[in-house]
Amino acid sequence: MTTVEIPAGWPATEEAARAVQDALRARVVLGEPGPPPGTGHVTGVDVAYDDERDLVAAAAVVLDAASLEVVAEATAVGRISFPYVPGLLAFREIPTVLAALEALPHPPGLVVCDGYGLAHPRRFGLASHLGVLTGLPTVGVAKNPFTFTYDDPDVPRGSAAPLLAGDDEVGRALRTRAGVKPVFVSVGHRVTLDGACAHTLALTPRFRLPETTRRADALCRRALREAKDHASPAVPRPVT
Repeated sequence: MTTVEIPAGWPATEEAARAVQDALRARVVLGEPGPPPGTGHVTGVDVAYDDERDLVAAAAVVLDAASLEVVAEATAVGRISFPYVPGLLAFREIPTVLAALEALPHPPGLVVCDGYGLAHPRRFGLASHLGVLTGLPTVGVAKNPFTFTYDDPDVPRGSAAPLLAGDDEVGRALRTRAGVKPVFVSVGHRVTLDGACAHTLALTPRFRLPETTRRADALCRRALREAKDHASPAVPRPVT
């Protein structure tokens, strides 16, 4: 497990964080197809928090894209690096997620985030932010549609409907299990929306959520429990 410090110069205010989003958003690449589904490696990342102890744990789990067997995994634990602000959650998670990815012994390949890419009020969610910083192809697969609208997809697995911001398609509601609530897929970086949906279906042979997310969620929760066993309650930081 890697221990992470808050990076020097990390944004401390909403204004500073939004300025970073504005600067990085222009670097998102939308025209690349990304790796073919079912090939190479695919990595899930997820985080778990303990606000009382000021802890965040991140996990990165690499799967063989064809078999969905675990190839490698890594965790990182650090201090929560930004207050909770809707639309700026990436700033709470990025330092520990990057540390977990960097600790992997294998290349991660495509990275699947439990969150958003372009389906974000500022069109720059965690998947896009992480993709720009690492250069890796990234996809966001979220459990809810955030603030966007959609029509319910047809019942069969694989059915999809546009996730809309006004008239703009920012992602898709994708049915990964017949008759079960859809997930919400959006492009992060260096992947098309069709490709992101194809990867999501390849990663959901049995359950609603991708295997990448399921494995990373379990691992980051375990890492957080272990970190809590060795941590004392944090002294509250002053509100600025």
